[in-house]
Amino acid sequence: MDERGVVTCFLRNDGQVLLFRRSDDVGSYPGRWGTVSGHLAPERDAPDDDPETAAKREVREETGLEDAVTLVRSGDPFVVEDEDRGTRWRVHPLLFDCARRDVDPNWETAAFEWVHPTEIRRRETVPDLWTSYDRVRPTVETVATDREHGSAWLSIRALEVLRDEAALASEYEGVAAIARELRSARPSMTVVKNRVNRVMASVDDRSTAAVEFTARAVIESAVRTDREAASVAAERLEGQRICTFSRSGTALDALDRADPEAVLVGESHPGDEGVAVAETLADDHDVTLTSDAALSSLLDEWDADAVLVGADTILPNGSVVNKIGTRGLALAADRESVPLCVVAAADKVSPDSDVDIEPSPETLYDGTASLTVENPLFDVTPADLIDKICTDEGVLDSEAVTAIAERHRSNREW
Repeated sequence: MDERGVVTCFLRNDGQVLLFRRSDDVGSYPGRWGTVSGHLAPERDAPDDDPETAAKREVREETGLEDAVTLVRSGDPFVVEDEDRGTRWRVHPLLFDCARRDVDPNWETAAFEWVHPTEIRRRETVPDLWTSYDRVRPTVETVATDREHGSAWLSIRALEVLRDEAALASEYEGVAAIARELRSARPSMTVVKNRVNRVMASVDDRSTAAVEFTARAVIESAVRTDREAASVAAERLEGQRICTFSRSGTALDALDRADPEAVLVGESHPGDEGVAVAETLADDHDVTLTSDAALSSLLDEWDADAVLVGADTILPNGSVVNKIGTRGLALAADRESVPLCVVAAADKVSPDSDVDIEPSPETLYDGTASLTVENPLFDVTPADLIDKICTDEGVLDSEAVTAIAERHRSNREW
């Protein structure tokens, strides 16, 4: 039996993936649905080829989106035997985040759609397409261990887990157990809990199908509300000199929309995600990257007009939980009379006043001295240091925060 290595590439945008219906002119599986795919090196006369290289080549040839994709993960390869064709396919699955949807397909594609990946289970596809996706899709573990992305991004991944598990489950209780795991996966990120609770609270008939399709709807709603929050903040920051800290997808979106005169970015240790933020902004903006230690002292020297940060949680009293270092920056901004703007979806308002601060995954001290080590990943910025909380529901005052907290509280009783 002839053995061939192939890559199967899932491009993900806003919780959906790109599917192609294969042209009648292709040599294998015409008319079936698949993803970006192609042969590995031996079939392309490129002896040093590898799955990631091959995947990016196929993305370029089949979509024109090679400059918009970022590899999320590679899955373990597996073998598919097609006895009718006399071929053993060694499949290498890969998942990419894709920043755009403007696909430029080649002759191999008769049609394409951006769909929720659970649609794979309802279509006639190339062999074992769901198995490929299953090896790269998000899980409770990937949500719990991710220290790179912000809470809005992770909340959508959590909803994807819930959607996918609901499509696989035979009983509601199995899905409910996954929902409970997701609620506790990131204790400092209220938006994960709130959005999972909204799905489960909206399901009346306790069916797995209802959970799947409600999760789809909440993913789409979450994408919209995050963008609306960014728009509210951008209107108030347009053209200014803005200091930012940590990595928030909503804050990044707000910065792009605000078209700032210049941006000052703190490295945001541990994790240094501020470095990636600076790199992302550098092509289109005047960007200065600095250390966390220097950030507060540079506010005045750099002549900042505003500080913009995201939030992992907004407490009912208007205080904000965010990456460690946010409180120190807020104190410095208050001293220099620089307004602090928080941008976040209203889904980040916590129903509770209690704060569960996650520890940093990095080791602060591994010596032998008898001492106590405190190494939190988040801190709390008091409400009186915050000038505006910009959300999809507008700029929130204290009464609005209280009302939203009560709304989220009611969704917990599912």
